[in-house]
Amino acid sequence: MISERPAQKPQVDLVALARVRVRRSWVLLLLWLLIPGGAQAQLRGHGGPVRALAISSDGTQVLSGSFDTSAIRWSISRNAAEQVMRFHENAVNAVAFLQDGRMVTAGADARIAVWSAGKSQPNAVFEGHTAPVASLAVSPDGAWLASASWDHTVRLWPLNGGTPRVLEGHSQNVNGVAFSPDGRAVISVGYDAAVRIWPVAGDGSPIVRQLPTPLNAVAVTPDGEIVVGGADGKVYFLSPEGEMRADVQASATPIIALAAAKDGALVAAAGIRGTVTVVERKTRHVQKSLVGPGLPVWSVAFFPDGRTLLTGGADRMLRRWNAISGEPVDIVLAGAPDDPLAAYAGDRGAEVYRACIACHALMPDDGNKAGPSLAGVFGRKIATQPGYRYSDALTKMDIVWTPETVAKMFEVGPATYTPGTKMPEQTIGSAEDRKALVDFIARATVTK
Repeated sequence: MISERPAQKPQVDLVALARVRVRRSWVLLLLWLLIPGGAQAQLRGHGGPVRALAISSDGTQVLSGSFDTSAIRWSISRNAAEQVMRFHENAVNAVAFLQDGRMVTAGADARIAVWSAGKSQPNAVFEGHTAPVASLAVSPDGAWLASASWDHTVRLWPLNGGTPRVLEGHSQNVNGVAFSPDGRAVISVGYDAAVRIWPVAGDGSPIVRQLPTPLNAVAVTPDGEIVVGGADGKVYFLSPEGEMRADVQASATPIIALAAAKDGALVAAAGIRGTVTVVERKTRHVQKSLVGPGLPVWSVAFFPDGRTLLTGGADRMLRRWNAISGEPVDIVLAGAPDDPLAAYAGDRGAEVYRACIACHALMPDDGNKAGPSLAGVFGRKIATQPGYRYSDALTKMDIVWTPETVAKMFEVGPATYTPGTKMPEQTIGSAEDRKALVDFIARATVTK
């Protein structure tokens, strides 16, 4: 049945509990990331765990969403962030590319934003959900956007304008949503262990299948097979009508993210303890388990070639993998073409600063990004960089930026040192790394 209904208080599920633990622990993981010789990084710029991923149809761009409340559009050819989008008041849980090149982000603030490339504010905002939005899907014809929410509903938003439809029936959090290949059905899964197959035309009741475990993610292959990730660590394979075909034990812990290759040959399942298992769909055989993709892995996506996998996790990095061999692709970002820190290769302070480069420019000509430019920052009063809109709380502070005040901020964290800031919460526990960072900023941001 399709109907409007009053908001209900969302339930707490395994993903929610893990989310709380991650928020408490990712700062500790940051310290590990600052140790030379850490894991092979791909794209680094988020200030928190990477919660969501999407890849453009031509494979040249990636969109990532994070617990740090931001989304970033990346250029794969340049290995660099091209656009940082800040709008949501809480974690960005889901992202998607539209067929016309626009982007969609959805957050724990229950809002959905539609963006154009290069714009600092969304073109449109969809409001109606009353709890976090956990998943997004775009119909094959580009006419509909589907959203799954912890308010127990799925919503269908007409992208050419009009009133959204509310799909009601789940009794607990809806964690995943996907369209059938022909676009005639939208499939949703939830913590109530239900798979619901809804007719997009609204001309009938949904098919409902109960599985033996709460469900956290769903993907659909080109031939219509439904792939579901369970809290029991299993990947379930269902027919387009929802009939059980097979299950594969992919992890000892809950599956929290799924992706199917464009050709349907491979499925990747990410577990809450950091495992990513690649399953050959035809044989239902576990082909490979990736080693070292971050703990936990919150998001996975295949590139159009069907063999290159992208992962995002609690270590704040996006990593590319050869899904066949299980090996990482392109070991490091440093020194890549157009890398603004390429001239500082081997500089410890520059490596620490790499986590800041997506939001803060170093030179005056680069202007403000998601955060204000740091050109000439030392000696400048807080919240006075021209052309940048600061939060009201910062404009009332009397802090002057010096090596000592910047180091102190990263020692105790921005939320403690500058309450009300929009800056993602992060600390640097090593005094040596804090000193290396401020020494680098002093050298790199001197204006003539």
